This record gives sequence, structure tokens and C-alpha cells, in this order.
Amino acid sequence: MGTAIGTCFGYWLGVSSFIYFLAYLVNSQITMLQTLSLLGYGLFGHCVVLLVTYNFDFHALFYVLWLLLGGLSTLRMVAALLSRTVGQTPRLLLCGTLSVLHMLFLLYLHFTYHKIVEGLLDSLEGPNLAPMQRVARDVPDLIVNVTLRTR
Repeated sequence: MGTAIGTCFGYWLGVSSFIYFLAYLVNSQITMLQTLSLLGYGLFGHCVVLLVTYNFDFHALFYVLWLLLGGLSTLRMVAALLSRTVGQTPRLLLCGTLSVLHMLFLLYLHFTYHKIVEGLLDSLEGPNLAPMQRVARDVPDLIVNVTLRTR
């Protein structure tokens, strides 16, 4: 739990700072507080996607929600940045960077913590595997003879 919170707060503060720095370089009219707010509210879509896919372990559903909810929250942030940035190249650089980072972070969260959650559930409930049984095997006489002669 501690690493997940640290990862999310680190992403929020780190990417907000990076986007603010990039916005400063391309002369976009946005403050650090606005950047923090945009990215913080944009993470709500991530929370909904992760909550739904935690309860329903179906990867196709994750990808649909990733594109729909993750894409809509990213589109909202991009729209806010588009209105505050002048020029095609600065807009493309700033909004493209934000879009890629935001969408890839959701993929990172899903696949990183999905394995941890599966491991926790297996340790609490026990794996749903059939018990291992010993099976008698026939060993060919040739292999037995060769191993006996070498000793």
C-alpha cells in the first residue's frame, strides 16, 4: 500500500512539475497550481478504471475503460492546455507529452499492481491449482545400463 501511494504522489508531483517546466519553455500561460489541479483531477479516471478492473479481472474490459475513461480525462487536460498555449509546435509538444505520460501511467499501474494483487489473493485464499500427484514413469533399460556402467 505504501509503494502505491508513493508512486501515485510521485507521479502527480513529478509529472506536474515536468509539464509546468515544459509549459514554461513553450511560453504557455498556466500556473503550477493549475497544472497540479489538472493532473490531480485527471487521476480520477485512473481510479475508476482501476477500481472496476480490480473487481472484474477481464483484460479486454481494462483496455476499453483505459481508452474511454483514461482517454477522456487526458482529453480534458489537453483541452485546458490547448487553450493556454500559442503555436502549433508548442501545443503538439506539450499536449503530446502529457497524453503519453498520463495514458502510460495507467498501464503501468494496472500491470504492476495487478501481479501484486494476484499474489496477495493467492496467499490469502490459496492457489486454485490441482494438487500435484506423483506419476510412475518407465525408464528405458538403455539409460539405466549406461548410468550403471559409468559409475
